[in-house]
Amino acid sequence: HYRADRAAGLGAAALYRIFGSKPGTYGAGILPLLEARNWRDDQDLARVYQAWGGYAYTRTAYGDEAPAAFARRFAQIAVAAKNQDNREHDLFDSDDYLQYHGGMIATVRALTGRSPRQFFGDSADPERVRVRDLADEVRRVFRTRVVNPRWLQSIRRHGYKGAFELAATVDYLFGYDATAHVVEDWMYQRVAERYVFDEDMQRFWQEKNPWALRAVVERLLEAVERGLWEQPATGTVEQLQRLYLELEGQLEERGSMVWEGHA
Repeated sequence: HYRADRAAGLGAAALYRIFGSKPGTYGAGILPLLEARNWRDDQDLARVYQAWGGYAYTRTAYGDEAPAAFARRFAQIAVAAKNQDNREHDLFDSDDYLQYHGGMIATVRALTGRSPRQFFGDSADPERVRVRDLADEVRRVFRTRVVNPRWLQSIRRHGYKGAFELAATVDYLFGYDATAHVVEDWMYQRVAERYVFDEDMQRFWQEKNPWALRAVVERLLEAVERGLWEQPATGTVEQLQRLYLELEGQLEERGSMVWEGHA
């Protein structure tokens, strides 16, 4: 590839293989885009990913702006892999995973019209390194943590912060699906049933952080609107919409009461 690029007259850009953020900055830009809901398709995701990460690094170049070289390299990607070297977190409790790995997958898809092979490496135990298909890792984390009754019970002990972490988990799950298309319909349905429709959980949300519950409901409805959650069970969308309107009224009233008290 280097020789072919040199022959094509690319000069120093023929060496570019490592890309990242502009010197002195950090991030892939995907999370702010998702939070603003200001995107429509893979092309939007790819434009932001390239704008934030299209800076090349070599022995002699430190963050050269190289959008054309970035696009050329990403169009050649056949495998998108992400490695995790610890047990302290997983791909649904940090936005870095969906931003960098998911963003890479979405960018390749935007440039080539196809998804690369997607893998997740687990080297937390150096003696037992594992490589899983990303879809398998998503299912594993979803079952062992996201909807695990023991984890849900434990996170509730953290009150307001625990509710925030639950909402963040749903955000990251949605974000990975928006970028890598790895969340299946049954997962969204299970989140709706365990996080939103369960009466015990609703009492927890209402007591500790109803704003986080509204965020979860809003994100699930967005998944439906964007076609990520393709076939919700009968009555699910109507139930989510009804609950969202109820929460809007409750929070508006609560905000008014807080303001009157402050006045």
